[in-house]
Amino acid sequence: MRKMLVMTREEAEILALKALEFLSHDVDRLSRFLAVSGLKPAALPSQVGDPYFLGGVLDYLLEDQSMIFLFTESQGLAPDAPEAARRMLPGGVDDHQT
Repeated sequence: MRKMLVMTREEAEILALKALEFLSHDVDRLSRFLAVSGLKPAALPSQVGDPYFLGGVLDYLLEDQSMIFLFTESQGLAPDAPEAARRMLPGGVDDHQT
């Protein structure tokens, strides 16, 4: 049985911010994210501190296995890190809270 990666909420938020940065470094990726989320580019700065928004960034990333691979590879992260981070943000399923 594989051990599930666990992180703190702060670590999850940092990882989600890195994911947003990863998306923003590619015009096509960022454009698709903005189109799916319905956000205007000018609205991004006001959203980066919102844990619900950060969860949405990870939801978007988790929809595409190749993007997960590119992101985790570029950051030196385990492939399951985005999923572990998502569990810690609002709307995720944290199996460790009681």
